Amino acid sequence: MSLKNALRAVTALTLITATTGAFAETITIATVNNGDMIRMQGYTDDFTAKTGHEVEWVTLEENVLRQRVTTDITTKGGQFDIMTIGMYETPIWGANGWLVPLNDLSEEYDVNDILPAMRGGLSHDGTLFAAPFYGESSMVMYRTDLMEKAGLEMPEAPTWQFIREAAAAMDDPENDINGICLRGKPGWGEGGAFITVTGNSFGARWFDEDWNAQFDQPEWKEALEFYVSLMNDYGPEGYATNGFNENLSLFQQGKCGMWIDATVAASFVTNPDDSTVADSVGFALAPNNEGVDKRSNWLWAWALAIPAGTQKEEAAKAFIEWATSKEYIELVAAKEGWANVPPGARTSLYENPEYQKVPFAKMTLDSINAADPTDPTVKPVPYVGIQFVAIPEFAGIATEVSQEFSAVYAGQQSIDEALEKAQALTNDAMEAAGYR
Repeated sequence: MSLKNALRAVTALTLITATTGAFAETITIATVNNGDMIRMQGYTDDFTAKTGHEVEWVTLEENVLRQRVTTDITTKGGQFDIMTIGMYETPIWGANGWLVPLNDLSEEYDVNDILPAMRGGLSHDGTLFAAPFYGESSMVMYRTDLMEKAGLEMPEAPTWQFIREAAAAMDDPENDINGICLRGKPGWGEGGAFITVTGNSFGARWFDEDWNAQFDQPEWKEALEFYVSLMNDYGPEGYATNGFNENLSLFQQGKCGMWIDATVAASFVTNPDDSTVADSVGFALAPNNEGVDKRSNWLWAWALAIPAGTQKEEAAKAFIEWATSKEYIELVAAKEGWANVPPGARTSLYENPEYQKVPFAKMTLDSINAADPTDPTVKPVPYVGIQFVAIPEFAGIATEVSQEFSAVYAGQQSIDEALEKAQALTNDAMEAAGYR
């Protein structure tokens, strides 16, 4: 055999071997148990068919996911090849060298198509460390039929005062309808996130410019008193344990007049396969307190990142390129319709005429664009972040604070007691960390 023919044979054998998956990997992905991530798992066969790589999923409740991936990456446990994380963890972990930079994604992937707010929030010093599967802000979702029955019209930009008026008008205990459903579940990214943005809209802040806790200030007490009164009067029983998934289920069952939460929920409350009220849902911007020029909307992305040290980096990058691509969006659109594609991540999606017909598309983008992590509060602050403070210590502190607040919601302590404890534990932690 000539050298030329021998080289051809080796090349052909290499291609055949690669095609049949001899070099394929099995990657392990930790993710959150929400609808879009579960939907993605259903399309994994498409990824395997294209690459030969197999996927093992570890699907966890939000608070548990955060604990597991944080423990794994800080101890270099190596359990996962891809982690589902967000805008809080990504810049911090990237700066620590704990994540693989995503600075060599393919030209076809088109990283510049990622919405600037998402790309910026998932980068450190200009380097992308996680790719957004979807992005979100928060907004009001409400029952148009109940609003009409109450003789009210939802403004595009409501105040908290209107929200309370509407909740009172739509509340119907005899028919198992709560005027409003909101998060109360402990966890910095669950009820903690919601009460933080509510506080922002009342003029509250976590810290002053010298990193002193601000829970002893009147704005926090006003925000908590409003929230507790609203939920005790018109919210569901046991709201102290309700997070995103619990409230989604209540709304889909027709048990909420309004729900203020992640914009990503819009596709699930308007999907007739899952929601009994799919044809009666309207949308509005998250509310502000009357006279305060800050709305209670956040900015977040659930994103895919690769922990440094994985032995399967190339396979992991291949999955991220597949799952967060324009082509994946088109795949979901072809199978389930444009309303069900992962939102909030790519500019091209909002330029697509078909997606522009989706009733919540514009409000989602408007809510994302209205969220500014560099200017989250009325008074000046030394931190970046809207529903979180972008420092490593925040997750632990805020989880404890959220537990104190949830104890108020459950009737186990007073607002004053919770605020006093929050003030003390936050200042103690910040002093121990060297901020004060």
